[in-house]
Amino acid sequence: MQYMLIMTETEAEFASRDQPEKAGAYWGGWTSFIGAMRQAGIIVNGDGLQPPHTATTVRIRDGRPVVQDGPFADSKEQLGGYFIIDVPDLDTALAWAARSPSALCGSVEVRPVLPPMPK
Repeated sequence: MQYMLIMTETEAEFASRDQPEKAGAYWGGWTSFIGAMRQAGIIVNGDGLQPPHTATTVRIRDGRPVVQDGPFADSKEQLGGYFIIDVPDLDTALAWAARSPSALCGSVEVRPVLPPMPK
């Protein structure tokens, strides 16, 4: 079964990516976590994301698109990236989520991926 791990981090933790005194530890944690998932053979896909200020949000209101720069809501946590993993069950997905660096400072949402639509 496939699950999406949606990684969020605090703004301060997200900023660690680019701070020379903190970047090594930040990226080291992610390298270790990703390496363990690769070794287990469970990664289907995954990507880190650029900072929230690079986002553009689109909504349709009154039949017209409304485009807004940046994330659509103020939040204390920021979406940092995601992985699609293929594991036997939810308990296994939760165990992997708990190993994520995001679980220490933000959160990891675990959601089942919808199966492909029948043709």
